Amino acid sequence: MNLIKPITERKSIRAFKPDPVPKETIEAILKSAILAPSAINLQPWEFVIVTGEERERLSRRLIKAYKEKKISCGPGNVKPMPKTVTQRGAKTLEMMTPFFEEMKTDLNQFINEGSCNFYGAPVAILICLDDSFPKSRLVDIGLVLGYLLLIAHEYGLGTCPIGLITAYEDEIKELLNIPENKMVVIGTALGYPDLKSPINRFRSPRDDIGNLIRWIE
Repeated sequence: MNLIKPITERKSIRAFKPDPVPKETIEAILKSAILAPSAINLQPWEFVIVTGEERERLSRRLIKAYKEKKISCGPGNVKPMPKTVTQRGAKTLEMMTPFFEEMKTDLNQFINEGSCNFYGAPVAILICLDDSFPKSRLVDIGLVLGYLLLIAHEYGLGTCPIGLITAYEDEIKELLNIPENKMVVIGTALGYPDLKSPINRFRSPRDDIGNLIRWIE
């Protein structure tokens, strides 16, 4: 397998076909994803996979919570971010705007309610972490998520990591009977991309590598 190919091809998908994803395919993706490295091989990740009517119920609950609490997508920074970082975010939203205009939809509504609805994907995967772990183990969650996204692409499936849902963690835990000692770290939508949707033509840009590295020789 050419590893560079899926890395360069993959992008976040925000419109999905309703076609169900076979359970065997999801399991195969996760079996490969958990080959990701983790500190001391602790493999701290846990997955909650929600499909069918339960996925629909979860989305309805999340959208209701969003309309009540009005917590929107955002970086979640605790102090002002560097100007270069905010400029990247602003540039991305500017580049997305023509696609929303073509779809005749409001950007904020699409992103926020879309996130709560996993953009219509038939599968929602929640990645959890036991609260006995320190925050440094969130790195391991990031690693397994990265593997999951790339492997799903190899299976012809689209994904979109969704962080907004963690703002409504209490609602998720109550609905899905997730134990209180488990943190819902992040979710991802999984399904077959709807390539007819304008939003799926969008690809977010990346900064020049020269702006991101510092050589010490």
